[in-house]
Amino acid sequence: MNKFMKRAFVALVLLFLYAPIVVLIVNSFNASRLRGSWDGFTLQWYVNLFNDREVLRALYNTLLIAILATLISTVIGTLAALGIHSLRKNTRSVVMNLNYLPVLNPDIVTAVALMLLFGFAGLKLGFLTLLLAHVSFTIPYVVLSVLPKLDQMNPNLFEAGLDLGAEPMYALRKIVLPEISPGIVTGALLAFTLSIDDFVISFFTTGHGVANLSTTIFSMARRGINPVINALSTLMFIAMIVLLLIINRRTQEEENE
Repeated sequence: MNKFMKRAFVALVLLFLYAPIVVLIVNSFNASRLRGSWDGFTLQWYVNLFNDREVLRALYNTLLIAILATLISTVIGTLAALGIHSLRKNTRSVVMNLNYLPVLNPDIVTAVALMLLFGFAGLKLGFLTLLLAHVSFTIPYVVLSVLPKLDQMNPNLFEAGLDLGAEPMYALRKIVLPEISPGIVTGALLAFTLSIDDFVISFFTTGHGVANLSTTIFSMARRGINPVINALSTLMFIAMIVLLLIINRRTQEEENE
């Protein structure tokens, strides 16, 4: 009975988490524009999706910013983690507390602060400010993903490489980076997901003519959500599932080798 209760509890938790996504996927095939009624199966919204320039433009901006922000924040965050790892205990504690602040800080505070900073710096709100904002709030997550792998790594490996004649940069590329690569991949995926998901910071740091999916959907909400968003969300969900399966399979293959 106890085993049955545990399984039932896990099933309820999974149902609570994934039921909204199932509803969204079902509605993407609903011929009715109304969410409360079913008028039959259709692929109309998927066809309309690829003809909707506004949504496709927002998707393009979202993916472009997410990819650029992920690449930049992963490089900076990894280098920052390497530097933090080499600090003394007290100094490292102070720096890590500073790194936690953007993570714990409410998004609205970060958004307003970045908007004021860009205004003070004389930057016109637009693509550049949106990219800088996404880079700034994703870097701490990359640091938090890479640092545990650095702590788990044998500290003598890097020194052994130097003793065998390797240059510091060569030892870093061939010894340290492969050891912490799972943390780097995790940080990159987290940064990519957070960038796509963000709304509040994007809303305050973007300008006229530059909109990502979150701000576009928000503007649609005032006049009713277009059902093509359900179709787009379904495709994005499937793409993320496929990506996770590929990454998990590669990780398992590397562990088995």
